Amino acid sequence: MTEAGALVPSERTETAPTDALGLPPAVSFWQAFAFWLKLGFISFGGPAGQIAIMHTELVERRRWISEKRFLHALNYCMVLPGPEAQQLATYIGWLMHRSWGGVVAGGLFVLPSLFILIALSWIYIAFGNLPLVAGLFYGIKPAVTAIVLQAAHRIGSRALKDPLLWLIAAASFVAIFVGNLPFPAIVVAAAVVGFVGGRVAPARFRAGGGHGKAAKSFGAALIDDDTPTPAHARFRWTRLAAVLMAGALLWALPMTLLTGLWGWQGPLTQMGWFFTKAALLTFGGAYAVLPYVYQGAVGHYGWLTPTQMIDGLALGETTPGPLIMVVAFVGFVGGWQSPALQSALGLTGPGGLFLAGAAAATVVTWFTFLPSFIFILAGGPLVEATHNDLNLTAPLTAITAAVVGVILNLALFFGYHVLWPTGFGGRLDPASALIALAAGVALFRFKRNVIQVIAGCALAGLAVHLLR
Repeated sequence: MTEAGALVPSERTETAPTDALGLPPAVSFWQAFAFWLKLGFISFGGPAGQIAIMHTELVERRRWISEKRFLHALNYCMVLPGPEAQQLATYIGWLMHRSWGGVVAGGLFVLPSLFILIALSWIYIAFGNLPLVAGLFYGIKPAVTAIVLQAAHRIGSRALKDPLLWLIAAASFVAIFVGNLPFPAIVVAAAVVGFVGGRVAPARFRAGGGHGKAAKSFGAALIDDDTPTPAHARFRWTRLAAVLMAGALLWALPMTLLTGLWGWQGPLTQMGWFFTKAALLTFGGAYAVLPYVYQGAVGHYGWLTPTQMIDGLALGETTPGPLIMVVAFVGFVGGWQSPALQSALGLTGPGGLFLAGAAAATVVTWFTFLPSFIFILAGGPLVEATHNDLNLTAPLTAITAAVVGVILNLALFFGYHVLWPTGFGGRLDPASALIALAAGVALFRFKRNVIQVIAGCALAGLAVHLLR
């Protein structure tokens, strides 16, 4: 898979056994459970890699779902805030095995990454001053700067298909870089511009890119192009109301409990509220919401430092699961470094620090991903009511354009803290600059994947650190 959504069939694909009619065998709930669990541990490569894995496994090899139905579901997930790969897994799980199938598929996409990130966050915060760990992260930081810059280029090359969209991207960059406007205000302004522009000049606000139409068949699938929508996936107002009510309760009950125990200003309460808002702003992928997370977690709440934020993004890039799981790192470090939280939980000592961090990471993950499940379980029946392609609306097209400018600002912010660690008044760090340049060449010129670039830069950083 070259770009997100550019699905490239493998040249040789083992297919599932078929019956006399050419259909693969029925898939039980527990067979699907085993696959979703495996996917949770192998879903590296960001949304592009994760979607490619699901396409290869579910469309080509196992033939659980046809190409057309797979892309139809993916197009819906692309217009939602939240991690599209995790939402796609939830959608397919729901379509196959009702609501519990969706909950299991989406949950197992996230849980392995949560446990891995809690462990890595503990190693980072507890042992980060050791020469080995410090050296590795010295090289990783410049790599992250190049990776974020590449993300701005990748999204921009797909989204900015009209001069007006370029203007929106430039305006959003100036708004956040010069005016320091909050990310939600930029999103709202872009949506308004898109709403008006879509009616005045609709051709200029058509979404660039997209996932296209199915162009290849891999044989009959369990959920094929013409397979009738199962009864549980048909739209009913009563079901929609029930899903929305359940989602509201799953948000309100833990929020009420946190508020009752520690008040509205309590650390866990504020984390839950902040990351609920973040979950609704992730149009365009995790990189789009990172500036908002930075503004709140670093600038407003002070849960972690700018350097720790860069390191957390690097850890998120090297673990399975959606990149937005970096919020678990933010929560863990915030909990570890919060005396107020440790006091509220009655925790002391090293074990108390770990438990405070793990509790914060879990709370943050819950409130970040809950909306994604609600979007799929509530909206899925509406999507299944038509199998026409879904296009991004004009407001969402404008938001995506604005996101490009915001991500570019994030890349400059990271570069500033990495290349001038003591500020512009100090000296440029030549070793960091050289590593960042090498990472950029590897990404842009030689198209190396993120994990390879981070690994190479980490070894380079360790060598520089040991030679000093």
